Amino acid sequence: MYSGFMSTPERLIESTRELLWERGYVGTSPKAILERSGAGQGSMYHHFKGKPDLALAAIRRTAQEMRATAEGVLSGPGTPYERVEAYLRRERDVLRGCPVGRLTMDPDVIADDALRAPVDETLDWLRARLAQIVEEGKERGEFAPSLDGGEIAAAVVATVQGGYVLARASGSPTAFDAAVRGLLALLAPPEDRTR
Repeated sequence: MYSGFMSTPERLIESTRELLWERGYVGTSPKAILERSGAGQGSMYHHFKGKPDLALAAIRRTAQEMRATAEGVLSGPGTPYERVEAYLRRERDVLRGCPVGRLTMDPDVIADDALRAPVDETLDWLRARLAQIVEEGKERGEFAPSLDGGEIAAAVVATVQGGYVLARASGSPTAFDAAVRGLLALLAPPEDRTR
């Protein structure tokens, strides 16, 4: 399943990332990790203190990847509105859900301060980054001066995460797409709303 060039710790981390996304913490057994990674019996405990340590490495990697992907879009070309739009419309596997957002639904992750920390930090970072873009848009006259950057950022994140939930519940990305269109219509510069 994995490249022969990938080290055993990398294979273990990648396998754990996938399994956490698919099955959650409890469903991610050491046996499943070893089977998915193709690693030997004692490999997990040789490279990591145990399942919680490996899960933390996997969650941190997932959080870093999400930040890098979001930053790539949010720091891209265009006006603040266009960058928010690009973030909302970027390619996603909507029916699979967000690998970071799904962790918030996992009681074992949320109950563990160490496992929860990278999830919370990533969502905080995303809201702060979006708030900066909204404030930039306000300064440029693109967004109404009365908008609160933090509140709009929270609404953007809630739309994406809630859109995943609605799409998964219905088995169709239609609800996600509708939520994105609705939020963009609310945020659109006044001259664009009449189109």
